[in-house]
Amino acid sequence: MRKYIYEPPKNAHVSTNDLIQDLQFVAKKLNQTKISQETYSQHGKYSSSVFKRRFGTWNNALIGAKLEIAKIDFHPTDKLFENLLNVWQNKGSQPRQNDIDNPIISNIKSGVYKRRFKSWTNAIKEFINYTNETHEIAVMHFQKANRREPSLRLRYLVLKRDNFSCVQCGASPAKERAVELHIDHIVAWSKQGKTEISNLRTLCAKCNLGKSNLD
Repeated sequence: MRKYIYEPPKNAHVSTNDLIQDLQFVAKKLNQTKISQETYSQHGKYSSSVFKRRFGTWNNALIGAKLEIAKIDFHPTDKLFENLLNVWQNKGSQPRQNDIDNPIISNIKSGVYKRRFKSWTNAIKEFINYTNETHEIAVMHFQKANRREPSLRLRYLVLKRDNFSCVQCGASPAKERAVELHIDHIVAWSKQGKTEISNLRTLCAKCNLGKSNLD
């Protein structure tokens, strides 16, 4: 006769020691010193979310089990914001989480943003807060005429002012994904034009190329 064995649900309360022992058991079974959440979910007795609730993060659970932690890719905040702006510029409107996960237009996954800012919504809010600094600080950035390339903050403010659209033909990635937007100096940098908001405008690649041909 077949014997039935009780298996507790994965979300049942277990002790910290039980969690650590099972994590170590899976590592030993697979002959690995570093276990990902996905791997543990396939071979472990408990839900990986139990570990995160108990230890705070998966890496903390690995440390508790004396295993190697997963590699953490550190991205400076300005690089996260720069990638976010590039996606925003490419899309022509506020990006969603799945836009950030598109490797064609984004170099950083949404999970990195959520770990840094606790949620995708917070990441967007922090970016907007960063770009919408006080008027005095903004003016200071505008007056940096000794650099040709506008700062991330200045790029965003120019794009936002121009509705993420070419000021000459109205083209926008929001209307046509193939449209590429550039930040252009109205008075050319080579002719002593300043890198400040009053001398910058948004042009699509086609109009910017036409302007260069005329110059």
